[in-house]
Amino acid sequence: MASATTPRSSVTVMRDTRAWQLQVWVSFGIAIFLCATGLAYLPGEALDRAFMVMGYVFCLSTVFVLSKAVRDTHKAQQSGEVETPMWRLVVWGGFAVAMGLTGWGLLRMDVNDTYRAYLGVSWLYLVTSAFTLAKTLRDRHEADLAEAQVRGEQVGRQQAMQERTSSASAVAE
Repeated sequence: MASATTPRSSVTVMRDTRAWQLQVWVSFGIAIFLCATGLAYLPGEALDRAFMVMGYVFCLSTVFVLSKAVRDTHKAQQSGEVETPMWRLVVWGGFAVAMGLTGWGLLRMDVNDTYRAYLGVSWLYLVTSAFTLAKTLRDRHEADLAEAQVRGEQVGRQQAMQERTSSASAVAE
């Protein structure tokens, strides 16, 4: 994590290093490439290929939704807010269904075990790299918000000091 301290401020905003951000994006890109390659050359029926593509996309989208929901739940618990009823069940249920159906599709396909292992490992790599990407993007967003808040407070202090200075000089005249 890199940190950025704003001038005249005791607030330190923690940020991921550029190297980490690059590694996360490269890893996610490699995972997408590996999955796409495996699915593009999947032997067998077109219906099997379509099912697996939908499963991978379903898993990918539920990863981002679950990542956001977990982070929002944590924030809500810290602030004492109440979550929408059933939201947690919907999010976790959707993730479980996506992973379960995709895993079931992988197991039931009539392909050799080496190909099945390739698809399985690339799929799990995609899921884990998507979780890491979601966290990295959310961390960047929160750091941007924190810096904007600090800048806003600094601008407010600077304006107040300018007003005091101008009113003091007006009184002195």
